[in-house]
Amino acid sequence: MDGTVLTVTVLFLTSSLGLCSSDTYVLDDNAGLGRVFDGIGGLSGGGATSRLLVNYEEPYRSRILDYLFKPNFGASLHILKVEIGGDAQTTDGTEPSHMHYENDENYFRGYEWWLMKEAKKRNPNITLIGLPWAFPGWVGHGKNWPYDFPDITAAYVVNWILGAKQYHDLDIQYVGIWNERNYDTKYIKVLRDMLDKVGLTGVGIIAADGDWSIANSMIVDPRLNDSVEVIGAHYPGTTTVSDALKTQKTLWSSEDYSTFNDEVGGGCWARILNQNYVNGHMTATISWNLVASYYENLPFGRDGLMTAEEPWSGNYVVESPIWITAHTTQFTQPGWTYLQTVGHLAQGGSYVALTDGKGNLTVVIETMTHDHSVCIRPPLLPFNVTSQNATFQLKGSFTSIKELQVWRSQFNFKTKKPSLFKKLTPLKLSNGSFTLNLAEDEVYTLTTITTGEKGSYPDPPPSARFPKVYKDNFNVRNPPFSEAPDFADQTGVFEYHINLTDPGPYTFTLRQVLTERPITWATDADQTISVIGDYQWQNLTVTCDIFMESVKTGGVFIAARVDKGGQSIRSARGVFFWVFADGTYKVTNDLAGQTVLAEGQSGTRAYGWHTLSLTVKGQLASGLLNGYPLWKNAVVLNPNNGWAAIGTHSFELAQFDNFAVVAE
Repeated sequence: MDGTVLTVTVLFLTSSLGLCSSDTYVLDDNAGLGRVFDGIGGLSGGGATSRLLVNYEEPYRSRILDYLFKPNFGASLHILKVEIGGDAQTTDGTEPSHMHYENDENYFRGYEWWLMKEAKKRNPNITLIGLPWAFPGWVGHGKNWPYDFPDITAAYVVNWILGAKQYHDLDIQYVGIWNERNYDTKYIKVLRDMLDKVGLTGVGIIAADGDWSIANSMIVDPRLNDSVEVIGAHYPGTTTVSDALKTQKTLWSSEDYSTFNDEVGGGCWARILNQNYVNGHMTATISWNLVASYYENLPFGRDGLMTAEEPWSGNYVVESPIWITAHTTQFTQPGWTYLQTVGHLAQGGSYVALTDGKGNLTVVIETMTHDHSVCIRPPLLPFNVTSQNATFQLKGSFTSIKELQVWRSQFNFKTKKPSLFKKLTPLKLSNGSFTLNLAEDEVYTLTTITTGEKGSYPDPPPSARFPKVYKDNFNVRNPPFSEAPDFADQTGVFEYHINLTDPGPYTFTLRQVLTERPITWATDADQTISVIGDYQWQNLTVTCDIFMESVKTGGVFIAARVDKGGQSIRSARGVFFWVFADGTYKVTNDLAGQTVLAEGQSGTRAYGWHTLSLTVKGQLASGLLNGYPLWKNAVVLNPNNGWAAIGTHSFELAQFDNFAVVAE
């Protein structure tokens, strides 16, 4: 007899012999059912959280996608929510808009289209959601606000939904308003009218992707109430408010988790997946983020269901939240219904039960302790969980169930050897009841569904640092994505561009394409910047050809030791080597250009190619222009390390080519 069978045998001998007291919980559908279950999901974007995923080589990229989306394999997600790119910094980077300008439409930029298609390929029934975090500047007519012209903003969003269908055959089922920012009730109604007018009556509006406050507005405004299908709150702490319940609308935790994906992160996810319904009547929970595929030193590093941040090595890590997700997703589907008989366990923890209405039953139990289930937000009030016996009595239509499949996760914080999503011996029921000996920090699924599987692939390649020698001439004949591999735009948008300045065969450059500051969500820099490489780089040489397109006012830079990104990009420090179209150069210790280390004449002009080279070693830096020394021995006291980068002085057109790094 192996250990697994022994565990279950002892477990049920204990209850049948009555050696320990046990609390009893009834699972019954006689008095009716609870709310309809809408699913568990992941969020790509908000922002650029899947940036590095697309650069993985096969078979590793497909394996990562399988762990996320393939039914009965890994997380088996029911929902994929993506950012509607708005050209602005939205946490860990910028995502390109489908309309940089009013007369510009392109439904092949970025990677969210690709990701939705890959998810749909694996799960044709997956629910797709779009939500803007930011908008191109033209939408606001010069204001950092998208609601002064609601028809324009609504048309912009509706175009994205129509483009998803026309160019990618993707049906978007829900759309949000503006992530975690003030909502405008007039805009919501305009958006609903426009969706209906173009035949998108089946696309539901989620509002307001912040707190619950819109519920009060919906109660007093019947037309607003009719316009909103789902009230979505972020990081609700498993609770809702009475006004939201009064609307009788579907309630979701439309963004949650956002927690480092170690075992405590897995515990956080286990607790809220159950308790968002038990405490807050929320029928869907969506993780920010789907997969941590961005440089780990950007904000909220590794806050995904799994980690895939090394496309250069092929390494990825299937973290505990993947298997915690599977406890629910592999044994339920959207359209199942919660039982009314859900709740808290007497000695701490919670249980939910769901049915498909056709005789199937799935019960998910979690006993996560406080310190092993803390999420990043909101603060978690103290509570106690202790080991306990729990007896579950099936009644109503479930009395005829004779056997349940058993899946268990034990975090084992003391031994630091977790056992995740392990299939145990099926459980024979006696008179419709069963008893579990529940220890602390466990998750159980008991289910009539027999198709669950802990999918696996051979181990990926070992983790490795970003290559010390790296070059990219951007000459990709048909780029599969609009961004160059491994570059992470932090303000501005850098896209592949056909080099029309080269008289020979077509070559490509990387071009910064924004000429207007977007309607921002975070505090974008006044300069554009894209980072790349190893954050631990100290001594290195960065070389790049540059081409300014703004006469007299243009300016570009290459940089090393860039120490910040994401929402902190405005305060980034490093070594920045600038040249300007007025024939000058500058070396600064910061992206804002305030701390000048050197400056002088360069002779640089717009509409001509120049080669910049920046070498930083120890506390000294030097620069070459077109192969000749332009400045040397600038003293750099800090920062000591950071990424390489390219960028522009303002929101202006400029091109980059033949990028190279040699690091020690």
